[in-house]
Amino acid sequence: MAEAEHQPTPRGSYAKGVARRQEILDRAIEVFAKRGSDRTSLRAIAEEVGVTHAALKHYFGSLEELLIAVYRQSESRGDDWEPVPPDVTPTELLRRWSDANHEVQGLVQLYSSLVASALEEGHPAAREFATERFVRVRTEIAERVRHNQRAGRIRADVDPLATAALVIAASDGLQTQWLLDPDAPQDAALALLDQLLSEPAPAGRPAV
Repeated sequence: MAEAEHQPTPRGSYAKGVARRQEILDRAIEVFAKRGSDRTSLRAIAEEVGVTHAALKHYFGSLEELLIAVYRQSESRGDDWEPVPPDVTPTELLRRWSDANHEVQGLVQLYSSLVASALEEGHPAAREFATERFVRVRTEIAERVRHNQRAGRIRADVDPLATAALVIAASDGLQTQWLLDPDAPQDAALALLDQLLSEPAPAGRPAV
């Protein structure tokens, strides 16, 4: 009897469950890309996605877990695009992110909501998500800074990790300003950051 109780779930049933979860997640991404994450609940999202509240709770547990899954999935889709060459500077990378974010304002707002939740008590999943993501992105951008320093495109006297943290702060801060005011000078701010990080022109030669 004990052995029967611990029989593994048939592989076909597991595969169907994974496919169903992915189907729900794909639909949820479409919903959040359009409407963001504010003023909502798991039950309301279930209605928009077209599933029962019980099904959504079964696959994701809570609204916060669903939001994290949606953002991670949308981010991984971006990773599937053509890789960004290492010669692209961090500020140019920010411009690419900014252009892409303009097409999915709801997901940008969702990310901002998750980071805000991470700062509050009682949101361990959001805190783990935000902390892990900041560490990962800082590491990736710092390596891009080092590569461009070796190529002479970024000044050699700046610390790569501190520069990466500054770039992320600029990205998130400009993103928040844009959500509140589409006329915020994102391009001008990025141009200034690029100027601050660029290797100074040799004495006697004008900067390009």
